[in-house]
Amino acid sequence: MFLKPLSLACAFAVAASAALSSPEFWKFEWPDTDFEKTTVGNWTEILSGGPPKDGIPALSDPNFMAAADERRIGEREPVITVEFEGEVPRAYPIRYLTWHEIVNDTVGGVPIAVTFCPLCNSGITFDRRVNGQVLTFGVSGKLRNSDMVMYDRETQSWWQQAIGTGIVGDMTGVELTALPTWMESWAEFKARNPDGAVMMEPEWPRAYGRNPYQRYDSNRRPFLYNGEMPPHGIHPVSRVVRVGDRAWPLERLSETARIREAGVELTWAAGQASALDDGIIANGKDVGTVRVRDAQTGENLPHDVMFAFAFHAFWPEGNWMLGMDLQKN
Repeated sequence: MFLKPLSLACAFAVAASAALSSPEFWKFEWPDTDFEKTTVGNWTEILSGGPPKDGIPALSDPNFMAAADERRIGEREPVITVEFEGEVPRAYPIRYLTWHEIVNDTVGGVPIAVTFCPLCNSGITFDRRVNGQVLTFGVSGKLRNSDMVMYDRETQSWWQQAIGTGIVGDMTGVELTALPTWMESWAEFKARNPDGAVMMEPEWPRAYGRNPYQRYDSNRRPFLYNGEMPPHGIHPVSRVVRVGDRAWPLERLSETARIREAGVELTWAAGQASALDDGIIANGKDVGTVRVRDAQTGENLPHDVMFAFAFHAFWPEGNWMLGMDLQKN
């Protein structure tokens, strides 16, 4: 979604969008979506992000090239890494996901959706199989709590990206399985996977490598968000590491580089650029790379490095892992 200044004009835009938040208005664009089935309590929670349905074009079955042959991506640029046992590791660059938000792919026979919501900094990979059916996801153009609302092309149901759950239509209440992938720098991916593969640049007229949300993660408030701000004085667009319903402030993790608690081990290392800072992604401030593993087995765990306001919006009773054995709601 295109970022506008958080100003009086933005407030009017929110009000106008809220006025159009109704199935009666949407049914012409979504004739096959069953709006009678929903967990959305108030339709004004759903706002237009600007582009219409598929105005942000999701990708399917992308092409890949050898990581060693890629020359366009900056060393510090973030990528979402998918490493399945027995398969060639794959990198999905945020320089492409910023403009497409969803990549439908298949790795080792597993149909996956690699997703990135810039307004929440939320990057999650889901298994696309649901009740024996393989779904294909697109971008609805709608936002809820500033987070992308996805839809599946098979049932036209709406899905909340941050929680991976159906919120409107036949798939309401169905939960997607999140997979243990992570975001890291391009240099880190190449160093660990010299024989890995990277998604090739899509054939769309987009300014790949540029960040249309310049300085977004330095804003005082998130865009198109009317909910409560996080507790404990936590800055709304600061990053937190979410594992289940727990959130560790990135600031706390970066100070120690390693935390072991609640059955998980979190590590942090410098070297990854923010995708939401400088106008050129490769020049973004250093936010580092987070890895999350099971503290006992060392296995990678599904997680998300998202903005604090989004965690509070979707997990209002979640645990804030603030240190000194404090686990506050």
